[in-house]
Amino acid sequence: MSIILEPIGTIYTPYKSKEGMPIQSSGAIGIKGQIILKEEFIPGLIDLDGFSHIILIYHFHKSSGFELLTTPFLDSKQHGIFATRAPKRPNLIGLSVVRLLEIEKNIIYIENVDMLDETPLLDIKPYIPDFDIHKTERNGWMEDKTRNLNETKSDRRFE
Repeated sequence: MSIILEPIGTIYTPYKSKEGMPIQSSGAIGIKGQIILKEEFIPGLIDLDGFSHIILIYHFHKSSGFELLTTPFLDSKQHGIFATRAPKRPNLIGLSVVRLLEIEKNIIYIENVDMLDETPLLDIKPYIPDFDIHKTERNGWMEDKTRNLNETKSDRRFE
């Protein structure tokens, strides 16, 4: 089976290269970007402005290839790719929760961006705490790893 996805727009951010950018949106507080949505999708934005946060699903357009074992940014040990959020994956799909600031026609202004400039956007979904926040009992290898999230930046390990 083959799956073909077409971008619905493009995400523009200050990050022109992978090196030095935040590794998660919670480590990019206040960093602004915008989405230019293809005009044919404007009707799909009706009522989105009622949400403070949105989920962006996008294509890691500057990544290629993958390893099933990888060393993520927040650890020095290898882990299975599916136990990480590393960008080099079998399907190059990324996901971020960002703050929605404003919508003007087909331009969506966002904040807390952690993706490269000109990232192809595949989908937008509203972030709904009652749906999206879950009490967890365990956090695997990530237990106690996120203390330095704001200081941890992307490097060249996934080029």
